[in-house]
Amino acid sequence: MNSESVSSTPAPASVLLALQRATHATLQLIAADLVDLDLTASEINALANLADGESRTVSQLGAAVGVKPTTLTSVLDRLERRGHITRGVRAGDRRSVLIELTDSGREAAAVITRSLADIERRALGALSVEAIAGFHSVVSALIREG
Repeated sequence: MNSESVSSTPAPASVLLALQRATHATLQLIAADLVDLDLTASEINALANLADGESRTVSQLGAAVGVKPTTLTSVLDRLERRGHITRGVRAGDRRSVLIELTDSGREAAAVITRSLADIERRALGALSVEAIAGFHSVVSALIREG
């Protein structure tokens, strides 16, 4: 059986179109898996990037999630209203705002982390380490371009 007969949808010729299709499919999987958290994809992304428990400035978190700090502000407003994060002043630099998870934010981030790990295991479990490393190389090149 060749790889073309495995999928009913042909792979796009463009790597970027394939990545876009994969992104949409991944967002649908994540949304379905985390529906009970009642969070947007942007909120999930922010909490996942804070899951390590380290506080971050708005600029640092924006870089991690791939958006400008001004775009992140509305996401942080919603997460703060829900009690998932706090914003405080950075010691020694009152102009810099630090984002930290609250207890409920840590709980949500842990659920998100487990869900993402499960989805990755299901989707990527049959791939070789080399194939996954190649994917990371492609994604890194695209990020550098942006």
